[in-house]
Amino acid sequence: MEKKATRDGYGQALKELGEQREDIVVLDADLSSSTKTGVFAKAFPDRFYNVGVAEQNLVGMAAGFALSGLVPFASSFAMFLAGRAWEIVRNSVAYPGLNVKLVATHSGITVGEDGASHQIIEDIALMRSIPEMNVFVPSDYNETMAIIKAVAELKGPCYVRCGRASVPVIERKDDYQFHPGKGEVLRDGKDITIVACGVMVAEAQEAASLLEESGIDAAVINMASVKPLDEELLVKYAKKTGLVITAEEHNILGGLGSAVAESLSTQHPVPIHRIGMPDKFGQSGEAGKLMDHYGLRAKDIASQARKLLNK
Repeated sequence: MEKKATRDGYGQALKELGEQREDIVVLDADLSSSTKTGVFAKAFPDRFYNVGVAEQNLVGMAAGFALSGLVPFASSFAMFLAGRAWEIVRNSVAYPGLNVKLVATHSGITVGEDGASHQIIEDIALMRSIPEMNVFVPSDYNETMAIIKAVAELKGPCYVRCGRASVPVIERKDDYQFHPGKGEVLRDGKDITIVACGVMVAEAQEAASLLEESGIDAAVINMASVKPLDEELLVKYAKKTGLVITAEEHNILGGLGSAVAESLSTQHPVPIHRIGMPDKFGQSGEAGKLMDHYGLRAKDIASQARKLLNK
């Protein structure tokens, strides 16, 4: 299966947007080669701004560009953009409702050898807790491109979570389009529903294939739009299958699993099992081995599905 990093999709989408629109500007905190904003910088140097290692200034400058009628994309590693600059994001971007696009890379434990200090597993929780902030987590290269182009059209503050590692490119129809607030049914099923985002979508698909070998019919939903959440689709499949598993490369507290549980608890309560980081900091190691260590693989999803069904 072909693999590409979501951050590479971000860089390519920026370049294409820059070719189409002169109101797009890009800012980075001295990490353009890693975040892939360097692709835009090379093509449009007059619309690229490296603010240095100053993430709070990065967000503040992006707010200024938005007030000037431009559409700024501001990028850094997720730990710094969602963590270090959080208060500026809240008060200078979200509170006034400015049209700023925050795109973070190097999220989750697949940052790997950089260790716990850089493996942010709290960013979805931080961003979805901010009123009126949109939060999107693309599953692969192609969806990243679709999301970046969609948020360029969407008015208001957005946070897009990209990763460092290469992940499988998911097979989709050529006319696939991303719609904020809508989930994507990758696989229909009647026995259990797996709701995933980011790198866990490919694992969820593989888990469904493993379950099929046992005669279990699992539905797989790619919930790239964590906020706004597709509650209508969630309720539909909760009613259809009666069991839900969520899968994310994030703390099980405050992320996709929490969003799904909050929604279904009020609309159609069903048993839910959340797969993600177990409220523990990560550790340094190769990305794949960390996924194995923390139980974020297809076999782990399939195992939990069987346990739920056996109950």
